[in-house]
Amino acid sequence: MIAIRFSVISINVSFYKLLLLIFVLQFSNIQAQTQMKIPPNLHKGDIVAILATARKNIDNNLKPAIDLLHSWGLEAVIGNTIGLDNNQLAGTDIQRAEDFQHQMDNPNIKAIWCVKGGYGTVKMIDLLDFNKFKQNPKWIVGFSDVTVIQSYLNKMNIASIHGAMPITVEKASPETIESLRKALFGESLNYEIPFDAANRLGNAKGEIVGGNLSILYSLMGSNAQIDCKGKILFIEDIDEYLYHIDRMMMSLKRCGCFENLSGMIVGGMTKMRDNDIPWGKNANQIIENITKGYSFPIVYNFPSGHSHDNRALIFGKQVILKINDKKTVLKFE
Repeated sequence: MIAIRFSVISINVSFYKLLLLIFVLQFSNIQAQTQMKIPPNLHKGDIVAILATARKNIDNNLKPAIDLLHSWGLEAVIGNTIGLDNNQLAGTDIQRAEDFQHQMDNPNIKAIWCVKGGYGTVKMIDLLDFNKFKQNPKWIVGFSDVTVIQSYLNKMNIASIHGAMPITVEKASPETIESLRKALFGESLNYEIPFDAANRLGNAKGEIVGGNLSILYSLMGSNAQIDCKGKILFIEDIDEYLYHIDRMMMSLKRCGCFENLSGMIVGGMTKMRDNDIPWGKNANQIIENITKGYSFPIVYNFPSGHSHDNRALIFGKQVILKINDKKTVLKFE
């Protein structure tokens, strides 16, 4: 009888060990599936494609960007969309998608540098096939309307670079250019900026996501809607009415983006507009008012966005954010 009991106990222990093993394997598999893919660092001799995903670029204005790539030991390839003229856009949606698809699938191209923003990337995003790209990702670089692609990539757990674009190189600050180089070549990327009285002090750690606020707002409800849970959200914008900022921030709040947010970085809120009857708050005050019920730290006026000082951010990477009464430190792990 005792032998039977020991046998039953032994079977039960083995059974629970088996269940634990299955759980561990499944958990490890889930982690493997959701682990962020970081594209390979660039090396001298690599080729970077310059193309348009949205607004047309018909001017002879790419020499500063090409010269910059050459100074880094890189080569440039100009996409078929550069020079195309379809009203505001760089060719039709199909033409822009075909150019982007070709550069994504070409194994000789190691990074894609979007020439400018504007509007139109969302009109071609669903025409793209990312199957090959998922297996062999490469850096997609840009900001503003490129937030469409960056948000889409983030949902696929692929990192991208929010940074200067070819047409902004000539007027970009030295810090902007150097930060982009470091991001592309895989060098240590850390920022330390002066204290801002508007900041909400505190520390945060998490994956950095985000981009242009208007684009993030326009993607809500789609398969590229930003996931804020446990993340550090970066936002910036340009040429928006202040009440639009309020509306977009309210939408982020109502969709639950702030509920489990780890921290927030507010970049440039550039050339904001107001109505004849003033809204009554500037962009930073609007953001502070809408997020005042949450405890996550916020840094304002971070040097990234639509200005000459547009420091590169690697969306999808883990960062440490420390905001105190003397300075703000953002460190990429």
